[in-house]
Amino acid sequence: MPVKQRRGEETKQRLLDAALTVHEQGEFTVQAVQLVSGVSLGSLYHHFGSFDGLAAALHARCLAELLDGVVIELERASTARTGVTAVVTAYITFVMDQPAKARFLHSSANAAYLPAYADMIAETKRLRMTRIESWLAPHIAAGSIEDLTDSLTEILLIGPVAELSRRWLTGAEIDLARTAELLPPRIWAALRAGG
Repeated sequence: MPVKQRRGEETKQRLLDAALTVHEQGEFTVQAVQLVSGVSLGSLYHHFGSFDGLAAALHARCLAELLDGVVIELERASTARTGVTAVVTAYITFVMDQPAKARFLHSSANAAYLPAYADMIAETKRLRMTRIESWLAPHIAAGSIEDLTDSLTEILLIGPVAELSRRWLTGAEIDLARTAELLPPRIWAALRAGG
């Protein structure tokens, strides 16, 4: 990678890291990001177009990291049922190990700036969901998993653990590790064919 391009990537990562830091500190403003990153406002706008663009890029980065971890664990599973457990475990592991990223992702899920960047977010998600759907497909064809629409399967598979995580991240008194043991069989019951 040419030096100029590498410096540009380093600056972008510094801005993203700073944005995550200031969000966790409760002051998610362009001024706070500038202060923590040491990057000029002009450079921020050059790389992301706006502060909203920076926030959307951070959302996409956190989403990619979460789903990459889910995909890796899912693709190691050999049965439909162990696949469900893998998804839940990977999701909760991300939330517990990377709470700042998980908190940003869940708190910004309905942020006003996201519609303007919907295509970028959708593409980030699509690349990973395609792999999840590819893993599910032979299990659906074999009759292990109910043949539902992709969106309904996603809601049943990821929706409960996402809502559990959102509540834990906002301070609900939940034993996340224990719930991670209780949730997979219940999700499996909703997804299995004839369940």
